[in-house]
Amino acid sequence: MSNSLVIIPTYNERENVQLMAHAVLALEESFNILFVDDNSPDGTAEIISGIMETYPNRIFMINRAGKLGLGTAYIAGFKWALAKDYAFIFEMDCDFSHDPADLIRLKKACVDGAALAIGSRYCKGGKIENWPFSRWLLSYFANLYVRLVLWIRVHDSTAGFKCYTNQALKSINLDIIHFKGYAFQICMKYAVRKHQHPITEVPITFKDRVYGESKMSTGIFKEALLGVWKMRTMKL
Repeated sequence: MSNSLVIIPTYNERENVQLMAHAVLALEESFNILFVDDNSPDGTAEIISGIMETYPNRIFMINRAGKLGLGTAYIAGFKWALAKDYAFIFEMDCDFSHDPADLIRLKKACVDGAALAIGSRYCKGGKIENWPFSRWLLSYFANLYVRLVLWIRVHDSTAGFKCYTNQALKSINLDIIHFKGYAFQICMKYAVRKHQHPITEVPITFKDRVYGESKMSTGIFKEALLGVWKMRTMKL
């Protein structure tokens, strides 16, 4: 059994799930995958079920009743992973904006001593491809805002490509984290930092999705904008 689990939330990702599963399983190091599907109307869960039959001990799925949000999907995945005692637990998008090959570098950073390794667009060496300048500007200043409010020394606080150690996740009170979008990503990094676990940023090249539709919304940005102030008082 692999000691590494990649958690991938899905909602209408039928074009990507099979390609992503094969890309991860083809890596030189062994990673298992847990898909968390929010009752995708496009049949994503049915495709995952077919992949599970081919790889019964490598691919797993949590089926949820509806579209409940990215953050709650990861919380469900974290609890599943901790119950199975995985040593290294990853967050990753299904749309290939995150390169599966970088899983190996993120894991190595945790093996070398980090409790959280972040696939970072904004640390030295990090890049973004295929984003309009306006979106890059919004993302960059959002991260600056987070650093000013939370005093967290992370360049890419909204990043969704990460590796946690088992110990780091166990130390966090997951039951009180109810954020759904970027606020969830920020809160998890803030929680790791509050528990004084070491964090490192690994430079990646982030590429905008090729297939499917972006889950971006005004509500997600509003939640993050206001949520960072709430995080300062949360008992994480």
